[in-house]
Amino acid sequence: MELRSQQGDTLDLILFRHYGYTAGITEQVLALNPGLAALGPILPTGTLITMPAAPTQAEQPLIQLWN
Repeated sequence: MELRSQQGDTLDLILFRHYGYTAGITEQVLALNPGLAALGPILPTGTLITMPAAPTQAEQPLIQLWN
């Protein structure tokens, strides 16, 4: 999937809007888009960004301290 940046967008903002989180996905997006980091913190309007498939987040088992 590809997205275009809007005026004033940062990569973190785009990722949060698309995935709902940024942890762990930022590195994947930068690897898929060589040169993206060189554009600076605020991306130029209309920058095309290739997005990886949303990773599935593993469910952690629920631990109860008291039964």
